Amino acid sequence: MKMINYRVIFYLLGFLVLVEGVFMLICAPISAYYGDSDYGSIIISGLITIAVGLTAYLTTRNTEKNVGKRDGYIIVSLAWLVFSLFGSLPFVISGHIPSYTDAFFETMSGFTTTGASILNDIESVSHGILFWRSLTQWLGGMGIIVMSIAILPLLGIGGMQLFIAEVPGPTPDKLHPRIKETAQKLWGIYIIYTLAETILLILGGMSLFDAICHAFTTMATGGYSTKQASIIDQSPYIQYVITVFMFLAGTNFTLSYFALHLDFKKVWQNEEFRSYLFFVLGFTLLMSAGLFYSRQREFEGCFRDSVFQVVSIITTTGFVSADYEVWPHLMLILIFILMFFGGSAGSTGGGIKIMRIVLLIKNGFFELKRLVHPNAVIPVRFNNQGVSSQILSNVLAFVMFYIFIIVIGVVVMSAMDYDMESSFGAVAATLGNIGPGIGDVGPIDNYAHVPVFGKWFLSFLMMIGRLEIFSVFIIFSPNFWKN
Repeated sequence: MKMINYRVIFYLLGFLVLVEGVFMLICAPISAYYGDSDYGSIIISGLITIAVGLTAYLTTRNTEKNVGKRDGYIIVSLAWLVFSLFGSLPFVISGHIPSYTDAFFETMSGFTTTGASILNDIESVSHGILFWRSLTQWLGGMGIIVMSIAILPLLGIGGMQLFIAEVPGPTPDKLHPRIKETAQKLWGIYIIYTLAETILLILGGMSLFDAICHAFTTMATGGYSTKQASIIDQSPYIQYVITVFMFLAGTNFTLSYFALHLDFKKVWQNEEFRSYLFFVLGFTLLMSAGLFYSRQREFEGCFRDSVFQVVSIITTTGFVSADYEVWPHLMLILIFILMFFGGSAGSTGGGIKIMRIVLLIKNGFFELKRLVHPNAVIPVRFNNQGVSSQILSNVLAFVMFYIFIIVIGVVVMSAMDYDMESSFGAVAATLGNIGPGIGDVGPIDNYAHVPVFGKWFLSFLMMIGRLEIFSVFIIFSPNFWKN
């Protein structure tokens, strides 16, 4: 196996950090425009980040620009870590989050689009810092590496290995044989959706600033809001608009490409999309009926709260339109179940992913058939195509790892004196990149009370959840480092 090219790793990480610093500087004029006094802190943070990135980039620019598969996995994993390390600077230097642990937690939660926060008074944070907070999610939504793929060929570097590491779903789709065009098309759709939602939110009465920030974090399925109450106090119109765009963000962006080209037949033929729609509608109707029966409230309000929270949780966005912890126990159990679903493969959502859920269910039923007819050849099919045993094994291994990490995580959180409900809620919400959980980290609470070790541990869960476990765990394998 080819040796790891450490120089190209530093070269690319330097370039990515340089880009991060540039985006950071964009927030300074916004802070100055609103008369906030911390624009200088943002500029200092951006310049430090640019200086470090430029140094790493220039000192390794003459290296052989050939990214191997192992290089790709290392770059992807380290990129999220390095981005969060430097992305924490505006929070710390400005004094809005003086603790570096808290700042790192908030930043990792941003870049991984988790939405778990430690802020207790979001409205008191300056506009520039809030914009940077939302921007971290927007950049992380489509993937820092996917974004750079469209640029890396200009530096003489092919991006295919990075794309494989960044999009490790069962069968990642490509819209074009060349990965550069794929990344450009994905980002084009991403930007179009963001602009469309921004306009619709403004039409609903949101300020331009709030509309942009909420559009950023909706399309990223991140869930950071500029308000402490999230979406609870917003109008029904705004809640419905955000619901629609959360659903779109949780859909495979390849299907969005077909839909924008009016090829709706191809969208409907996709089995994962039909399953995704079925789960959303099914859980929404169940919860709407349950809320209407138990709370004796008008049906529209029950339906709106239900569909918003179902879409928010299943897409791992984490926006909140109601305190679902005061809902009947059955509704809370349904919310907890949804935390394990995740969006579609090829979306900005986290979690296990709808495709894996469907394959697990199908494989389970087909296993029963095989027991009854042991000599029959009964393949598992998805989108009218046979699914290889290798993919099924990968799905089963992924789910087993996922469950194993949750068990370990619950034990770790319990050791910090959290009850079972809060432990499960915190681990499921961070590993699934959801944000709000249940118990002490529920929809109207946050993670400020979590001990220092707990915040670093949950930050690690956010990262491995965003990169779908294997991309991070593989670099801990001894065989990975053998030449």
